[in-house]
Amino acid sequence: MSTTTTTATATAIAIHPAGSWSVAADTVLLDYESRFLRRKRLRAQGGESFLVDLPETVSLGDGDAFALDDGRTIAVRAAAEAVLVVRGDLARLAWHIGNRHTPCQIGDDHLVIRADHVLESMLRRLGAQVAPATAPFTPEGGAYGHGRTMGHDHGHDHKHAHP
Repeated sequence: MSTTTTTATATAIAIHPAGSWSVAADTVLLDYESRFLRRKRLRAQGGESFLVDLPETVSLGDGDAFALDDGRTIAVRAAAEAVLVVRGDLARLAWHIGNRHTPCQIGDDHLVIRADHVLESMLRRLGAQVAPATAPFTPEGGAYGHGRTMGHDHGHDHKHAHP
């Protein structure tokens, strides 16, 4: 007679914002795109998989954590990915990046965007110094969304064209 052991998969049912939790049972590394989710199976660095099943889509930041239904916490860390480090006239360059609705990480003396050959070419034509790198990407959150620029519907009948 054989017996089958069933192990229940833990489920992430809530998010703890960065700074609101102290001890994590494990960590999951997620790139920028993967940190935007509602329902998905993930694997923590220790090898355990868990299901994310949240009531709505969220944008996770580096340092947030998943609250599992068994009481444990899984920390979220931004994974390294291909980015471009941009230096030059930052205000002007940031305007052009923002005009293309491109997520942008802002440093004291540089900007960081996800690697994109079209934007890289545009920025170089604008006089920027652009260097490819591999690093965690943690862009500024959008003015209308928590952690993401969720488009910019201004409501009512406000409309304007984009080139």
